[in-house]
Amino acid sequence: MKGVHPTAILSGEIELEEGVQIGPYSVLEGNIIIGKETKIGARVSIKGEVRIGNQCRIYDGAVIGEEPQHLRYAGEKTKVVIGDRVIIREYVTIHRGTPFGIGMTVIKDDVMLMAYSHVAHDCVVNKSAILANCATLGGHVEVGEYAFIGGLSAVHQWARVGDYAMVGGVSGVSLDVPPYTRASGQHALLYGINTVGLERRGFPKEKINLLKRVYRILFRSNLLKKEAVEILLREYSEHQEVLKLVEFIQSSKRGIARDAGKLIKNF
Repeated sequence: MKGVHPTAILSGEIELEEGVQIGPYSVLEGNIIIGKETKIGARVSIKGEVRIGNQCRIYDGAVIGEEPQHLRYAGEKTKVVIGDRVIIREYVTIHRGTPFGIGMTVIKDDVMLMAYSHVAHDCVVNKSAILANCATLGGHVEVGEYAFIGGLSAVHQWARVGDYAMVGGVSGVSLDVPPYTRASGQHALLYGINTVGLERRGFPKEKINLLKRVYRILFRSNLLKKEAVEILLREYSEHQEVLKLVEFIQSSKRGIARDAGKLIKNF
């Protein structure tokens, strides 16, 4: 595939940088900038104000920049911003932001969105995060760097999944999942530190063991959250990962997911 296929339709203010390829029957309509060497497959729809970075790969049937599924949205000018080297597989949907949120939906560098996944309005998916097949983000969700969300999972609007966290397949996330942890279940519970994921990302063993100790203090002790945080700040404040965990917990608006082991023990 070279350049723009003759059956593709481009209308509006379309800017294609060097090396962009657009497949058959794709439709680009709006104020759209496509970065260098990005490849767009067949029957892709890109609408509205959309910025797509360099060396992205967008597969057949994806829909990017469509109006948000929000009853109060009335055609206001909002957008989608996609970084570099993003992989968007077949039939992924990414909706533009709303004036009730941050006004844009953001997909940062090196993200992978597997087939049929959905990113709703005003979401922020941070660097190198992965959404597996049919994973769904409600509006205003934030997904941290290197986080993984399993197939057929759904994240409730306004919830957050922290950096390096893992959500298992067929899960429902209604409360925030802290950084470095793993969660799963119909109403997702925490199951400790995401050890395998951290090892794959090059975390040293001593750092993983530290996070396990911190997790036990936060989620498996009989301490109040406030008391646990005070201990962590007093004894582990020199560790950036601990400060990240504490900041995430203290900034939570929806609340933090519960630990599965502690709930079973107290049942």
